[in-house]
Amino acid sequence: MSQNDPAPRVSASGVTAGGKVWLVGAGPGDPDLLTLRAARLIMRAEVIVHDALVDPRILALVSPSARLVSAAKRRSRHTMPQHAINALLVAEARAGREVVRLKGGDPFIFGRGGEEVEACREAGVAVEVVPGITAAMGAAAAAQLPLTHRDAASVVSFVAGQCKGLTEQNWAGLAGAGRTLVIYMGVANADAIARKLIADGLAPDTPLAVVENAARPEMRVLRAHLAALSQVIASKGVQGPAIIVIGAITARGENDLRMLALEMAQ
Repeated sequence: MSQNDPAPRVSASGVTAGGKVWLVGAGPGDPDLLTLRAARLIMRAEVIVHDALVDPRILALVSPSARLVSAAKRRSRHTMPQHAINALLVAEARAGREVVRLKGGDPFIFGRGGEEVEACREAGVAVEVVPGITAAMGAAAAAQLPLTHRDAASVVSFVAGQCKGLTEQNWAGLAGAGRTLVIYMGVANADAIARKLIADGLAPDTPLAVVENAARPEMRVLRAHLAALSQVIASKGVQGPAIIVIGAITARGENDLRMLALEMAQ
């Protein structure tokens, strides 16, 4: 904190008075999918620290007087490391400002929101979480893929496709009969993910769908079998953000989904 910054005011409970941090889920992209609370906070915040996945249409809701700070993170390209983001949130709140940490999807689903909440708590800064529609839910709804279905799936698993130690993990049971597996951030590791799932017992002809840019005008839905996952991603030039949905539910309504995929690709 510089000499020009106001000294933080601390309440009897040890929480910094005046400023506050809200971790806000921006949903999968469409501004209409924001919660009412998220929209209100975005419009009134004094500082917005946002991710790369936040749609520009949502950022257009920000007050002209607010300060926008990009904390964009792409694979191997981070505008701001996590410790710096944590420090920024704390510093702005201690200066008495209303801070929105705006994240694509939901803050607590692969968004490192837990680390940011912990940083605020440790610093005595008031913090609150506003959930958003996570990418899996947004992609499933937009592509009309029910993640659970009475006749096909009663279990859903969410997995990060960029997880460390992929080959050492046991993925048996994550997908298969009666199950749906949703993989976030899996485009770059698609070949390794497919080989890992097959090695752990999943049939190579297991159906799947890749939903790119879910709930946005440029959304595409691509169908394949597990063994052909990486080829489809490469041949169709999938860049992301994309969700990979694996399981029998992706084969239901096959003709309707193929038509939707063609419409989205045009």
